[in-house]
Amino acid sequence: MVSLLALASSAVWGTSDFFAGLFSRRRPAVAVVGWTQALAFLVISVVVLTQLGHVPWHGWPLWSVAAGLSGLTGLLCFYTALSTGTMGVVAPIAALGVAVPVLLGVATGDEPGPWTWVGILVAVIGVTLASGPELSGEVSPRPVVLAGVAAVGFGLALFCIDRGARTSTLMTLWGMRATSVVVFTVVALVARSVGGVVARELPALLVIGCGDMLANILFGLASSRGQVSIASVLGSLYPVVTILLARVVLKERLRAIQRVGAVLSLVGAAVIAF
Repeated sequence: MVSLLALASSAVWGTSDFFAGLFSRRRPAVAVVGWTQALAFLVISVVVLTQLGHVPWHGWPLWSVAAGLSGLTGLLCFYTALSTGTMGVVAPIAALGVAVPVLLGVATGDEPGPWTWVGILVAVIGVTLASGPELSGEVSPRPVVLAGVAAVGFGLALFCIDRGARTSTLMTLWGMRATSVVVFTVVALVARSVGGVVARELPALLVIGCGDMLANILFGLASSRGQVSIASVLGSLYPVVTILLARVVLKERLRAIQRVGAVLSLVGAAVIAF
């Protein structure tokens, strides 16, 4: 069940990231992140209101704020990279952030078995190979640098979500979204702009925001019921979904080494899961 939840989170993340990347080619990444986070916050706030008598108010606040700030940084850099670089390459680079929660998880007590380590190694190698030519410097380095910063942000966010979810997954994600909304409200007031977003674009932004939030929920449930190091690796396989969508919808062409990397990522997931 833990593996299925983590894999489901990667599928949802990969899909929402793809469409967020497309949207970021029309609107500034900061606007896309701000609106998706704000709309998702409204949805999860309704859920929280129905559970007020059953939620704890301790153990998650600091973790949720830390997750919100690190995740916010990751999303800004990631969406910007997706809008300017090759999606099929930017996504795998960002997924290398899985090393952060894996290392922190082991440092705080996780004890993956031998075959799990094999699966983790294969999956990480696969993600690295899928990064392909961008890592060789054959194209503009800016998307690569942004994806690298996103990787660290995502990795820290995953670890913080796991720690907060051990008390309450729902409240950790609510606090995470609340933190993002506060930051973007201040930015919007200072800039006196909402990023040019118009009413007809809100439904699409709502779906993207809820997709990202659903992936966080699935990951929080998986990591809080198992080892964060394992859940993080499985959850980080979202680039495979983004790569496939970019290939089908945008007709992006991947080199042989990138296709090998995608396959190895799936093999690593299978080893970890079974």
